Amino acid sequence: MDRPTRFENHRYLGDKRKQVVYDVDAIEPGDEEIIDELMATEQFISFAPDTLPEARNRGYRLWSRQAPAVEEQASE
Repeated sequence: MDRPTRFENHRYLGDKRKQVVYDVDAIEPGDEEIIDELMATEQFISFAPDTLPEARNRGYRLWSRQAPAVEEQASE
């Protein structure tokens, strides 16, 4: 998925309603509508620095469909 306009330099976008963070670079083709809907509602947040630990520091958890992939990468 291409990163949303105005957020080309941000990999992680959070959903303020659910306290969930999405790794935009890892969004599967069938899940792109999640980011589209998030941008349409304007209930998103970006993080600085643009890292998963920063998102977690702010109380956001990684989207459940992406969490297994991150855990797998961390164990390698």
